[in-house]
Amino acid sequence: MDAGLFTANNVWMMLATALVFFMHTGFAFLEIGLTRQKNTINILFKNIFIITVGLLLYYAWGFNMMYPGFEEGSSGIFKFSLDSFGISAPEGGMTPDYADGGYTWWTDFLFQGMFAATAATIVSGAVAERIKIGAFMIFTVVYVGLVYPIVGAWKWGGGFLDSWGFYDFAGSTLVHSVGGWAALVAVYLLGSRIGKFDESGKPKAIPGHSIPMATAGVLILWLGWFGFNGGSVLSADPELTSLVLVTTSLAAAAGGIGAFLLSTIMYKNLDLTMFLNGILGGLVGITAGADLMSPNEAVVIGFLAGLIIVLGVALIDKLKLDDPVGAVTVHLICGIWGTLAVGLFGDKAGAGQFMTQLYGVLIVGVFCVVCSFIILGALKAIMGLRVTKEEEIEGLDIHEHGMDAYPDFIND
Repeated sequence: MDAGLFTANNVWMMLATALVFFMHTGFAFLEIGLTRQKNTINILFKNIFIITVGLLLYYAWGFNMMYPGFEEGSSGIFKFSLDSFGISAPEGGMTPDYADGGYTWWTDFLFQGMFAATAATIVSGAVAERIKIGAFMIFTVVYVGLVYPIVGAWKWGGGFLDSWGFYDFAGSTLVHSVGGWAALVAVYLLGSRIGKFDESGKPKAIPGHSIPMATAGVLILWLGWFGFNGGSVLSADPELTSLVLVTTSLAAAAGGIGAFLLSTIMYKNLDLTMFLNGILGGLVGITAGADLMSPNEAVVIGFLAGLIIVLGVALIDKLKLDDPVGAVTVHLICGIWGTLAVGLFGDKAGAGQFMTQLYGVLIVGVFCVVCSFIILGALKAIMGLRVTKEEEIEGLDIHEHGMDAYPDFIND
């Protein structure tokens, strides 16, 4: 391969890595914007912890679990060929001989490491305002350190899902649903925030303290998704990369419009938060098949994801589950939709592919739910998951961190 092309490929992958890293800013802004100011530092602390510990865990063993493959006779399920802690570039890892010249080995590690922390970030928003910080940190270490690499290896590491033909281009299931399933279990075990449901069980709105910040967060996430999906091409291939960026953007736009229209029809108001989550739903929905879809198909997938957002939020409320930022609907329900859409639209559409996608969704779902119940159930029994009533009412910032994000303003 020409040295210039190898360099261009690697530069694009490093830029994509930076964009995925920047998504953590978007997640942080979205979460603090949609929650109350008295819990701002708590949410920011969790997000910073996720990034730092997630990258270190991925360095220690996560990357080696996901990608060197499986031992002979493992069937691509659990017997990983992990033979050391930490990472070191293999012979030829910094040359065009590695990954068909798409990037260097070090870039590969860093790009994939950015994905690893995202799964726990999804959980952070769902459990906001009432989870003990210590319990959340322990959960993050175990979930990012073990559950995410295992599921990732099943497809991206050449495991049994890959051999079945399961397709997930950039992680509708392997990233978003992995986080979404854990978020669902966590909100179930935690219970709802004080004041979320009245005595009759009717949901009550608990407004976030900064909708402008939440809006900025969504726009940052949209920008970051260019690296999330565009980088998953794994080279700077001009034809495929440009297609992926187009399908990603169109699905996001269509998702926002779909959510805006349906929420307006159902609730007779122009709800900006539903509009924003519709954009995110469209992005999650297209992630599994962004490289397979035509622009028209991307619009359809995104628009339907936007409708799913509105209906999913209503379903979560009906089930009396409390998800302050809509993480379960956005990342789990739309992640499932995007994964199944691969069998309905695009280059791989067909009944056989649809069933393979469905089996993959179910297997990953069962594994993540069981693991989440084990981890969170153990934490609940040993140390408790939820803060006290007093701490929840007065705010986690003061009780768990001893500081206020906005010391010059009245806390609410």
